[in-house]
Amino acid sequence: MNALSRFVVAHRWWVLVSWLLLAAVGGFAAPKATAALSYDFSLPGQDGYETNKVITERFGSGGDFSPILLVIADPGDPAPVVQAATAAVPGARILSPADEPALRAPDGRTSVVVVYPAPGPGPEPYVAALPALRQVAASAAVPVTVTGKDVLESGEDGDSGGADVLVETIAGGTGALLVLLLVFGSVLALMPLLIAAASILTTFLIVWGITGVTDVSFIVQYLLALIGLGVAIDYALLIVTRWREERGHGYSNADAVIRAMGTAGRSVFFSGVTVAVSLAALIALPVPFLRSVGFTGLLIPVVSVLAALTLLPALLLVIGPRLDWPHRRSTDPESRLWRRIGAAVVRHRWVSIALATLALLVLAAPVLGLRLGRPTNESLASQGGTAAAAVLRLDAAGIGSGLTTPIEILTPDPARVRTAVQDIDGVAAVVTPAAWTRGGLSVVDVWTRADSSSAEGADAAATVREAAERAGARVGGTPAQDADFIDAVYGNAWWVVLAIVVVTFLLLLRALRSVVLPLKALLLNVISLGAAYGITVWIWQDGHLTELLFDRTASGAITVWIPIAVFAFLFGLSMDYEVFLLARIREEYDQGHDTDAATVHGVARTGRLVTSAALILFLAFISLAQVPTTEVKILATALALGIVIDATIVRGVLAPALVAALGPANWWRPSRRHPAPAAPEVVHSET
Repeated sequence: MNALSRFVVAHRWWVLVSWLLLAAVGGFAAPKATAALSYDFSLPGQDGYETNKVITERFGSGGDFSPILLVIADPGDPAPVVQAATAAVPGARILSPADEPALRAPDGRTSVVVVYPAPGPGPEPYVAALPALRQVAASAAVPVTVTGKDVLESGEDGDSGGADVLVETIAGGTGALLVLLLVFGSVLALMPLLIAAASILTTFLIVWGITGVTDVSFIVQYLLALIGLGVAIDYALLIVTRWREERGHGYSNADAVIRAMGTAGRSVFFSGVTVAVSLAALIALPVPFLRSVGFTGLLIPVVSVLAALTLLPALLLVIGPRLDWPHRRSTDPESRLWRRIGAAVVRHRWVSIALATLALLVLAAPVLGLRLGRPTNESLASQGGTAAAAVLRLDAAGIGSGLTTPIEILTPDPARVRTAVQDIDGVAAVVTPAAWTRGGLSVVDVWTRADSSSAEGADAAATVREAAERAGARVGGTPAQDADFIDAVYGNAWWVVLAIVVVTFLLLLRALRSVVLPLKALLLNVISLGAAYGITVWIWQDGHLTELLFDRTASGAITVWIPIAVFAFLFGLSMDYEVFLLARIREEYDQGHDTDAATVHGVARTGRLVTSAALILFLAFISLAQVPTTEVKILATALALGIVIDATIVRGVLAPALVAALGPANWWRPSRRHPAPAAPEVVHSET
């Protein structure tokens, strides 16, 4: 680190010019990278996905593309609606109440026309079909409403994009600037934002290059912009704070930069590598879109660390002292509030451990009821509108809520499949239209009484799949592909998690020069993750506070890819604060303080810093939650609450209490003997 610092000191202008060019080209590349992102959720090699692929190729529609539903709120003849829909979307597979009585409600007042249009590329597969079908509904002689899963997700106006990612990034950056102004009390607050801007733009430049080689998921744009904003600012905040501290000790600007890099810079390096390792693990999963999140997501900490360790010291050397105006904050990072908190935690270590552990276990408890799936009809309908009202009418009519995501079965013998599945508990209807046959293969549609995203509907769908496969058929549709996703990801997750834990332990062993501290950090991270999962399940799946916070009803399930993505991001991000705290405690211990005094000093000197850093990341995730897609909102909720839990209960109470409780054992390493620390320079009565 000293060698790198001296290189930057000697070549500061070359470093600045290089980053300026990268950022400028990145600004040009960012919109092109965003436009080139993929909306593919393929699962190569999985039975459900491969079946859906055959259905879509052979029949031109369906598979994992859910149907559009025309809900007719009138007992009249639906034939004119069917004829108009057939003309509006040529080549679509259409099923009418005249062909299948199950599409008419028992009271005769509601009926449904099922339309499978040909899907198109991009985020809205029915971008061409929906306007045509809405025109059919508007011109019908009877009340007709267009609805369905894709309609609800795209919104009444057909646009699910919401606010532009740039707008959300600016909103997150504004919140971060306010926090930084409170921290520094000077124009120096702009420095971390400059690092974040350079990091984000450079990362988008790299992603643009990657999109020319392979598909990259659209989710990446939000993660790069908003998580990149928080991470880059956090790393810069740590180094700038330490630079000010060293300047306050009387060191010259260049010497202060070198000393800050040797301490805070070292912590930033190990923290960034830890985040990158946890994200890189996604590359090992057999799911292309998660792989793209992994190998592009790891760019966030890597580029942020590079910027923090090269661009930031160059800026501090050139304009740092001038930006530290007006100088209204002490250069001493020690917080009297956090010193009192640290002293209280150390003094009452066992009580602190018990209360913090109990709180985390209570928060984690709901995770025992975790269900993986898509948002329910009711959750999607909570956004309001005519499509939402229509799907709720469908749910109440008795036709079967699972009609929004039917099970599509591919078979050469539809009669045999009907016999195998029609009497299964929870099945609302089985349809075998004669027109749905191509080349000796037929599609049989089955839908459940309960929403397939609910526990009851998912169980019924799984039973249907087992029965159909025993009858020699192949099973597709959204429920089958979701089940395959769970098997593909979480069937392999244990060894991915193990690999992350082992590599992280080795990194922390090197960073903290202790065996016990890395083990404790990993244990606390597991507990912290459990609490983040639990509170997310409690809010989104169980429906507590969902309407108050998001103006939506419960999702009924957590989207299948979110838990593994949360683990990959939150594991590394949470470890950041643990490394910042433990590295400072280790530094204080090496300077001669005993374990208790080192712990109090560590908490006092990192408390305000880590709290500010966590608040900045929290605001970034709040901006991420403004994306209208329910899945992204759930992801943002888990990340935001996970950061808050880790920065308060874990880092503020449990971690220092455990360090104090373990005493000299914290510093043990095999085959190394550490001499007892010298007497501390100052004895503080509160410790």
